[in-house]
Amino acid sequence: MKASSKHGPAAGSTRQKGKLTRWHDDRGYGFITPFSGGKRVFLHISAFEYRHRRPLTGDVLTYTRVTDTRGRLTARAVSIAGMRKQGQTRSRGPVSAYAVTALVLMLLILGVFSGHLPAPVLFYYLLVGAVTYLAYYFDKSAARAGHWRTRESTLHLLSLAGGWPGALLAQVRFRHKTRKQPFRALFLTTVVLNGALLGWLFSAPGKPLLQAILPE
Repeated sequence: MKASSKHGPAAGSTRQKGKLTRWHDDRGYGFITPFSGGKRVFLHISAFEYRHRRPLTGDVLTYTRVTDTRGRLTARAVSIAGMRKQGQTRSRGPVSAYAVTALVLMLLILGVFSGHLPAPVLFYYLLVGAVTYLAYYFDKSAARAGHWRTRESTLHLLSLAGGWPGALLAQVRFRHKTRKQPFRALFLTTVVLNGALLGWLFSAPGKPLLQAILPE
């Protein structure tokens, strides 16, 4: 169906350029102020053709302007000005994530078979990892639909509890939470803390607590 022209002949016709003057990163939407003047244009995160990072207030964007079913001027086929696709470098993230997750799983399995690791610990990591993966999936779905999001603190707590391998897989699988630097820094902190806690539990000082949690 042809877009309505009540907002001017430029709507839905040619590429436009404007500045992102308002952005709600937690909700995944904002508004573009066109350089050519006129009303602000609604922008949803799903309208980006490709992203190497999350959009930021002040970014210069190119887009196609259309009118949606609610009568709003809406941006489609959006890209951040000056950025290009990087097909070869994009694949490194998933490969690294899969390799790290496979390594962690292999170490846990070897620990169980060698008798150094109780089997419930392996099952615990598998369960929490799956729950964390699903939490990221539902958060990504909510971001696309503009619904309520999962709190970042909840995602970090799940990672700290041992679900970080599932979080790592979900981040690269759904391209979610991979460019927001404060979030990435806290995520890496949860990975380090969880690894340190796991190592401490299997040290001489931590073994009594582990035995109390997992009695023979």
